[in-house]
Amino acid sequence: MSTRAWTWVHKWSSLVCTAFMLLLCLTGLPLIFHEEIEHLPGAVEAAPMPEGTPEASMDRIAQAARERRPDDVIRYMFWDPEEHPNLTYVSMASRVDAPPDENNAVVVDSRTAQVLDEPRTNEGFMYVMLKLHVDMFAGLPGMLFLGFMGLLMVVAIVSGVVLYYPFMRRLRFGALRTRRSARIRWLDWHNLLGIVTVVWLTVVGITGSINTLDRIILAIWQQDQMAEMTAPYKGLPPVTRPAHLQKSIEAARAAAPDMAVRLVAFPGTAFSSPHHYTFFLKGGTPVTSRLLKPALVDAQTGVLTASRDMPWYVKTLFLSQPLHFGDYGGLPLKILWTLLDLAAIVVLGSGLYLWLRKPRAAPVPGAEAEPDAEPDAELAPVAAVEAKT
Repeated sequence: MSTRAWTWVHKWSSLVCTAFMLLLCLTGLPLIFHEEIEHLPGAVEAAPMPEGTPEASMDRIAQAARERRPDDVIRYMFWDPEEHPNLTYVSMASRVDAPPDENNAVVVDSRTAQVLDEPRTNEGFMYVMLKLHVDMFAGLPGMLFLGFMGLLMVVAIVSGVVLYYPFMRRLRFGALRTRRSARIRWLDWHNLLGIVTVVWLTVVGITGSINTLDRIILAIWQQDQMAEMTAPYKGLPPVTRPAHLQKSIEAARAAAPDMAVRLVAFPGTAFSSPHHYTFFLKGGTPVTSRLLKPALVDAQTGVLTASRDMPWYVKTLFLSQPLHFGDYGGLPLKILWTLLDLAAIVVLGSGLYLWLRKPRAAPVPGAEAEPDAEPDAELAPVAAVEAKT
């Protein structure tokens, strides 16, 4: 491709997605620190108790949640011992097949089976930031749209890198022409920050696009492996008197003693079947702690019926999620992610500024721009070379 063709690709891929990438950068900043924000004063935590205090039966915990919300049914229970030790989160709704957004949460102390809180999960600052970042309050269409914007960002990055060398070949790397016009100064900062963060921007853009496919990927898993594991129960009536939850969770733990249960989907929910509890387990290594392994337990007998590793496409999704938000390396990596995100915001904003302030006069055909001269209007929006996140 010619330089002019690459310029056209870069310009339009950048301009189309810049506003949406700015939205994702801005909303992504607080989401990087969502765990720390959840621990701010006022957040519910389990009361201190002697180390080794045994956990209550899962049946007692489930019963406590049902007593608090007698008109609802339990759909999911999950645990996060690293961030919220000794707490069981119970997700309830008016019926087992209610829409995914219907979530009445109950927080229970895992040792005493005492209800501690009923947090509202569909309101507040972090909820708004998450919804804007994930789907702009537009559901699956919004997610897929943002995924497409992420792919356009990757196109802008690649085309911007192609244009970077011919544009900067007569300038020192990182040169900032501080005595030139404001537009030239912003162009230099745009190019410098863009090329320095190009790898990070590419990784975040690709993983973000993968994350927007999570509903589709999980639906494929349900139609594939989940359907295979539950095939023997096809056509049987749903379970009306489920087995004890504690007995079922012990059967799941016995199948993978080196893993820990992190979530259980109750019979009839999207991630189970009308005949099973589905327990999702995590390992203890840096990699396996990011993956989930399902274990299906017959909801009537409490006997394990199937368990297998997730397919490669689901593992890819699980591994891309922590990489996107930088939450696999503790606070230092989150700070680095924040600095890179701020740099991306500058690249995006400067790219938009350069486009709005592009020179009116057209360059002489075939003329080569001097390194200290006003850049060609088509090359100036080296706009978003890497301007997206």
